[in-house]
Amino acid sequence: MEIRKATTEDLNGIMQIYAHARAFMAQTGNPHQWGDSGYPQEELIRKDMQEGISYVAEQEGKLEAAFVFFIGEDPLYRVIENGSWANDQPYGVVHRIASAGNVKGSGAQCILWAFAQCGNLRMDTHDDNRVMQHVLEKLGFQKCGRVYMEDGSPRIAYQKTQL
Repeated sequence: MEIRKATTEDLNGIMQIYAHARAFMAQTGNPHQWGDSGYPQEELIRKDMQEGISYVAEQEGKLEAAFVFFIGEDPLYRVIENGSWANDQPYGVVHRIASAGNVKGSGAQCILWAFAQCGNLRMDTHDDNRVMQHVLEKLGFQKCGRVYMEDGSPRIAYQKTQL
């Protein structure tokens, strides 16, 4: 599987991946994290592309996963409750990871790729997203506490580090 920066030519495929992910989350007991509002919206995906933080995983010419990755401070992670981050070293962040559902483990491959870029990776997920919690814990991430999104909704904070 090849991971690369997303381009505007990928936009329709990315939107299809996110539509599939919303349906999958609803079917697996997590209907509220992205809800039925169409999140993430095309405008946000375009902004991510312009900032150079939108990535896709491709296999045999087909998009199999989409995600945001960057190295740097995430304002949403400045305050953590009921715990603490594993360290205060520079870190990478993965947000909005989703798969097309065709290649088993494609999301995990994207997370491992991101970790390989920085060796210190933070992520978060909704309390109801048991699938992502399982993936993160299987990949060696540790629960660190609770962070809050811009709208005030809580998320479980995770970190994996080799530092």
